[in-house]
Amino acid sequence: MSELGPLLDALEKTGEDRAILADPAIAHLVVAGNRILSSRDVPGLDTAIETLPDGVGVQVTIAEGTILEHPIHLCFGLVHRGRQRIRMDVRLKRNASAHIIAHCLFPEPVAIQHLMSAEVAIEDGASLHYSETHFHGSHGEIEVVPKARVRVGRGGLYQADFTLTTGRVGRLDIDTGVQAQENAVVELTARVFGHQTDDIKIREQVDLIGANARGLIKTRIALEDDAKAEVIGITEGRAAGARGHVDCLELIKDRAVARAVPIVNVSHPLAKVTHEAAIGSVDQRQMETLMAHGLTPEEAVDVIVMGVLK
Repeated sequence: MSELGPLLDALEKTGEDRAILADPAIAHLVVAGNRILSSRDVPGLDTAIETLPDGVGVQVTIAEGTILEHPIHLCFGLVHRGRQRIRMDVRLKRNASAHIIAHCLFPEPVAIQHLMSAEVAIEDGASLHYSETHFHGSHGEIEVVPKARVRVGRGGLYQADFTLTTGRVGRLDIDTGVQAQENAVVELTARVFGHQTDDIKIREQVDLIGANARGLIKTRIALEDDAKAEVIGITEGRAAGARGHVDCLELIKDRAVARAVPIVNVSHPLAKVTHEAAIGSVDQRQMETLMAHGLTPEEAVDVIVMGVLK
């Protein structure tokens, strides 16, 4: 049985239309394990793919001045047990602009390990919006380990969104480090919903090394049952006019355990970095308001949790 069908079924469950793979104006790459099932480049985009024993190496280059009208869709997944290793090398040349959407699809993850290592270089004046959305099945035997090192040039923009709110998380270990040059802007957002015995670790660091660089780390975690999470957000202000903020909110219920560690360091007198972290249970007043509108207690909790994850 072809692996493409189950992966596309999972893709549609994330809200995406499988028809994107047939559109000649939209670049894409579909990989199951270490097998390339489908791919397409568009003008201004160059993709080089290397097959590894347990995954793929992908080099993505956006030419100078290229502004891609449509997102690049990268679909990675496994239908059966095993390991998938993704090695990404992404480079946006000067004044280029692109949106990359990585769909990580594991419809029935049993004894699966998904390892992603990314090196991202955003040159002066370039901008990249990187979205990573996961779809997991109901089993918890999955390990997801995404690691990224990002360099943002002068006047560049890097926006990254990580979303894992469908199915079991399993074990998640995110490690992201970003360096921002003069007038660069960095925004990192993560949304994760943990269940049962899911184990979540997120470590994100933004170094504002250029004058007037800006950085935001925003994390939203919801936990239930016996899930646990540790979130470490680090921002360093190292130049005049640098501004950063770390914002972490974790919502827990049942026997879940959450830990937040916001770290701010400032090594220049004209830099400013702030932080806020909150961990708590479902707000009783919100519960009562929703129940007064006819929702059951379970429905009210669901609404509050999904509101936190937006």
